[in-house]
Amino acid sequence: MPHARIRLSSLADKIVSAEEAAAHIQDGMIVGMSGFTRAGEAKAVPMALAARAKEAHAAGQPLKITLITGASLGNDLDKQMAEAHLLSRRIPFQSDPALRKAINAGEVMFVDQHLSETVEHLRTNQLGPVDVAVIEAVGITAQGGIIPTTSVGNSATFAILAKKVIVEINLTQPMELEGLHDIYIPTRRPFREPIPVVAPESRVGLPFIPIPAEKIAAIVITQKLDSASNVLPPDHETAAIASHLMEFLKHEVKIGRLTNRLQPLQAGIGTIANAVMHGFIESPFSDLTMYSEVLQDSTFDLFDAGKLNFASGSSVTLSKAKHDQVMPRIADYKSRLILRPQEISNHPEIIRRLGLIGINTALEFDIFGNVNSTHVGGTGMMNGIGGSGDFARNAYLSVFVTKSIAKGGALSSVVPMVSHVDHTEHDVDILVTEQGLADLRELAPRERARVIIDNCVHPLYRDALDDYFARGCARGGHTPHIIEEALSWHVKARETGSMLPGQDLKIA
Repeated sequence: MPHARIRLSSLADKIVSAEEAAAHIQDGMIVGMSGFTRAGEAKAVPMALAARAKEAHAAGQPLKITLITGASLGNDLDKQMAEAHLLSRRIPFQSDPALRKAINAGEVMFVDQHLSETVEHLRTNQLGPVDVAVIEAVGITAQGGIIPTTSVGNSATFAILAKKVIVEINLTQPMELEGLHDIYIPTRRPFREPIPVVAPESRVGLPFIPIPAEKIAAIVITQKLDSASNVLPPDHETAAIASHLMEFLKHEVKIGRLTNRLQPLQAGIGTIANAVMHGFIESPFSDLTMYSEVLQDSTFDLFDAGKLNFASGSSVTLSKAKHDQVMPRIADYKSRLILRPQEISNHPEIIRRLGLIGINTALEFDIFGNVNSTHVGGTGMMNGIGGSGDFARNAYLSVFVTKSIAKGGALSSVVPMVSHVDHTEHDVDILVTEQGLADLRELAPRERARVIIDNCVHPLYRDALDDYFARGCARGGHTPHIIEEALSWHVKARETGSMLPGQDLKIA
């Protein structure tokens, strides 16, 4: 029964329909919603709000909000809200094609933000105030605390700072999730105390989000599952990327820089990062730990293989098959799992302290080690920087992975100059493609270029990059470039759909 999950009896009369709850949200409001990488998002209220906005738009009376989340939402919520013209501004991450189209058309103002920073901006009044927070929960404690579901993300700070809170109690989420979460909110700057996380397994907070019960304006009972992740199984190329990284790490152990336990691991979301994590299953490494954002299929495969001892994250995002395996057994995993607010999972202080090995995905990188994670052709937003910058700048080893070519070879993922810089060469230690691995540590720009071209570039493009680099060196400079040609590969791709050097790439 729904009431069994609401332990504070005075809240029973707050149960309403999704439409009634959504009525608390009005035009021009700033709304914080739970959800991090398609996990733990509020589901019914956003759908009801999108339906209302669609009707309002058709009537010539637009309903617009600023929407802040943890990261991307599942259940096509971003799609529904974008197509209903509900969103005027979206922060800090998204991954939906319909919303992406609205962003790139200039209809939705998208603030692409490091995931550790959003709530800091809210807390210091650079952003906000939050009018309404909509949070998915497995239940409410006897004191009115909110017990999150499969993600924490920014939910805790949204609920704490919002004027009103709407709670969605999702009956499909198992009550065994209670106790999994560790809600710790940093103290105020400039007199903030050190965050006391000294290991991935450190528990430093509460298992619920503490708010005054009177802030809860509405409760909606739902029964909708999280969306399944869309990661693909490892293929030949991703397996090769994993193999190159495993060989590198084995060498680091051999020369004494690491032990077989390595350092705590972080992996970004997506097929390639998930496949690389699978590579640890057949590796010689053991007693591993994770301190990451998203715990994907590979996390639980590593648990089951006896390779992983503990994993800390901000969400659990699984394929349907893995969800069906894991959720009925979540109690068996719970002692080895923590879900934290994303400002803690991604906090630079903790990342630097723990000495993480961070593995994230690039759209493209250039011959000097600059990485583009967000923009196609320099102008079109894909998803956002997410947490990759939080980890890249502060990790013990900052690794970026990608396949060397895209679109069947029409595009090279290694270019003379990236069309947009998310991670500068100063924050990038290791680059890996299926072709090989480039260790950039302690190398000057000319040395980095040589290592990248020799090890990471697809044969289709290696001669062209060799030629570009040689001519750049002839001109001179600490970072040799031919400025008038530096983005010519992107220009050609925009005009012809291909970077292939079938025609002269030089610009007269």
